Amino acid sequence: MLPTRHGVFRIVGYRAADGIELVSLSQGIEDDGRHSPAPLVRLHSECLTGDALGSRRCDCGEQLDAALALIAGHGEGVLVYVRGHEGRGIGLVEKLRAYRLQDQGLDTVDANLRLGHPADARDYGQAAGILRDLGIERIRLVSSNPAKEQALALLGVQVVERVGGAVPARPENARYLLTKRQRMRHDDPREAHQARGLQRLIDTGALADFPEPMDRYSWLGAHASWVIAQSAQSLDGFLATRRGDGAALSGAADHRQLHRLRALSDAVVVGAQTVVNDDPLLTVRLVEGTNPVRVVLDPNGRIPLTAKVLTSPDAPTLWLTGPDAPAAAGQVEQVRLGPGPWSPQNVLRVLRERGLDRVLVEGGGRTVSTFLTAGALDRLYLTTVPVLLGDGVPGVRVRAVDSVADAVRWPTRRFSLGDDVCTEFTLR
Repeated sequence: MLPTRHGVFRIVGYRAADGIELVSLSQGIEDDGRHSPAPLVRLHSECLTGDALGSRRCDCGEQLDAALALIAGHGEGVLVYVRGHEGRGIGLVEKLRAYRLQDQGLDTVDANLRLGHPADARDYGQAAGILRDLGIERIRLVSSNPAKEQALALLGVQVVERVGGAVPARPENARYLLTKRQRMRHDDPREAHQARGLQRLIDTGALADFPEPMDRYSWLGAHASWVIAQSAQSLDGFLATRRGDGAALSGAADHRQLHRLRALSDAVVVGAQTVVNDDPLLTVRLVEGTNPVRVVLDPNGRIPLTAKVLTSPDAPTLWLTGPDAPAAAGQVEQVRLGPGPWSPQNVLRVLRERGLDRVLVEGGGRTVSTFLTAGALDRLYLTTVPVLLGDGVPGVRVRAVDSVADAVRWPTRRFSLGDDVCTEFTLR
């Protein structure tokens, strides 16, 4: 048994005929075959520079962490750590020679070819043998690489679904990831996320309680970049009582609506006060879909280090803090910006540098209002709940006007969410 920061895994060692040693890390996979018909499986190619040294030339180390977190979140699955795959099978020293050619302008494919190697020399026969030893014949493959799926199929492993394994891009590896998409047919995470998010919502009937579901969500699904916000508040404009109680303000249909929006988003943004008050998970649980990256705006570093967004392995977290905040740990990427408050445009720049182009601003009222008044939102989903709180935490606010004629009247449409009513504002 191997305790890790993602939980306890069963680790099994294998020695192949050529002397290469590999391991599997699993949860919920027993020798008697008691597991789901198609568990999650990640075949992770060894990458010393990314996995152990934290290199940002590639995304390997972050994919390794994300895959273990995904398996731990499901409580069942296998990660096969495939040694001998360094540099897509060319070896560590040859990979460093390829790095030197990349520094001179070649992409990863041309660098391998210049050195006399194939673009991808990996063989998955040993990994397939490990899966057979574990009694696994059908899998949900955690990978963005269709070639890996095809190789396993030839080895007798049935891939019933490919679950995207992409992690947010960084400036240092953006060209590397682009090469994988353009020259090695890897999935574009934005297109794959869009297709999975929208189609699963339709196929599973998650949109059945709404008229014209395609019309309702087609704009979000069809665009690769947008910024939207969602908020729920009482008829007199409060999202929580004076004591901060607002978790059960809106009904179940509004909660499902929120989770649908999360499923279609690359990132979900909240302010520090929302984390302090509600300690949310910010994951997709009420509908089918992929968890977005959790983004916390915390200039003063005041959220507790025990907060779920900092400790839960269910989704990656991007913690934006000022220079004096305490250090993050685990699956959290901390970005220290200058002293706050920060402009929405500055926050969005940080997100887009990481490939997070579809952004949901979820809370609280002050954060949503800041993005709204800054002109940073494309659409606003504002749910009103038929209750009067009298006082409390203010909901969405805009700059005051002197006359009704001065108020901006954006195009809107409304739909019922049980007893609540959602107004969709098209801001641009």
